[in-house]
Amino acid sequence: MSKKIQGIGIIGTGLIADFHAKAIQQIPHARLIGAYNRNVARAKDFAERFQCQVFETLEEMVNNPAIDLVCICTASGAHLEGGLAAIRAGKHCLIEKPLEITVERCNQLIQAAKDHQVHLGVIFPSRFHEVNQTVKKAIEQGRMGEPVIGNAYVKWNRSQAYYESAAWRGTWALDGGGALMNQGIHSVDLLQWFMGPVKTVHAFAANRRHKNIEVEDTIVAAIQFESGALGTIECSTATYPGSFKRMEVIGTEGTAIVEENDLLTWEFQQSAENDDEIRERFGGKQLSKGGVSDPAAISFIGHQKQIEDFIASIEGEKDPLVNGEEGLKSVAIIEAIYESARTGKTVTLMND
Repeated sequence: MSKKIQGIGIIGTGLIADFHAKAIQQIPHARLIGAYNRNVARAKDFAERFQCQVFETLEEMVNNPAIDLVCICTASGAHLEGGLAAIRAGKHCLIEKPLEITVERCNQLIQAAKDHQVHLGVIFPSRFHEVNQTVKKAIEQGRMGEPVIGNAYVKWNRSQAYYESAAWRGTWALDGGGALMNQGIHSVDLLQWFMGPVKTVHAFAANRRHKNIEVEDTIVAAIQFESGALGTIECSTATYPGSFKRMEVIGTEGTAIVEENDLLTWEFQQSAENDDEIRERFGGKQLSKGGVSDPAAISFIGHQKQIEDFIASIEGEKDPLVNGEEGLKSVAIIEAIYESARTGKTVTLMND
């Protein structure tokens, strides 16, 4: 019988760490032991709000015997340092998206977790939303027929103040990219989860509103999947007022269109007896704009479900739904899209 996971530590105490802390508070038997941030004042503020310990050094946290699992909530390009420290200390590691900002850095984390025999997971809460799991099940059942087109749209609004709120935002070194790597990656992950591996991409990037950041605020990509299906990704933080993210999965025998968590279209050549119930269940009006214009407005429920899945995977000695290899896939796609946008060439992915 494997060890029960109870103690959790958090590295990084920004906005996303709040989501983790709130999620942990709702999980029976899980306990937030403490947090570490290089900025001690921020760590103390976080610890006061969530009633946990402050660790003054990274080493102190990862070597604390009360901690079984470490959540990495630092800037994207700093995931490697905290992740490797936790893994090498024998801690299971759950990392906020993206796993890291390059394929090479992702592979370092994946290999380290294998070498030290700990679980590695990547936060993609959209996979845990019931409407997306319902779409995935329909695909696996063959209800869509052959895949034809898969489209992902994330057209959000971020102010200049958002990019100025932290020095790492909008930088290649620590953000790893712009609208696509930071905001759009959830939809990139969902798109490949639904449609299968990506074969080639051709992309264009621009800065339409935010002229003083290193990375793009707008990007579009044409996609060819290994199945032969085609698709598009459109992502921006420059639009006003912004709109709900949208996912379209279209096959020869069915179509599912999801806007945020609303199911707009659920139509199949061969109907099933629960189709009307599914339309009714997921066809409600949005009560929240989610992350359209305010990143703090996103619910932590998806995080809670994913942390619960990760803990259950450790205790059951099985893979979590989103392990390191799964987390790598979206980074590889985005890396290829950025290469295409930079070179003007179609880029082929090297899938295993």
